[in-house]
Amino acid sequence: MRTISFSQLGEDIRASLQGHRWLVLIADEVPRATAALAFSELEDVLVAVDHRGSDVEDGLWMRAVHLLLVSDVDEATGLQSTSGITKVLATDQPIEELLW
Repeated sequence: MRTISFSQLGEDIRASLQGHRWLVLIADEVPRATAALAFSELEDVLVAVDHRGSDVEDGLWMRAVHLLLVSDVDEATGLQSTSGITKVLATDQPIEELLW
C-alpha cells in the first residue's frame, strides 16, 4: 500500500497524489492542506490525520478525513459520533499500522 505524507507532496499536488492509497498529515499541516484534501478526493486517496497532542477544531477539513488519531478516548468517542470521519481512534500506535 502506497502512502505519502503531506511534507512529501511536490508543487503539483494532484500529480503527487496519483497512485497512492493514503495521504498522511499531522495536525499542524491541516491549515495548509486545503488543496491536498480536495485533490485527494478526486484521486481516490484516503486521508489520515495524526492529531495527537493537539486540540481538534471542527472544520470542513474533516469531510475529507477517513482516519483521525487523537489523544483522549472520550474525545475520540465524541468525534466519531459527530464528525462524519470513518474512524476516530485514541491510540499510541503508529499511524502507519492503522491504515487499511
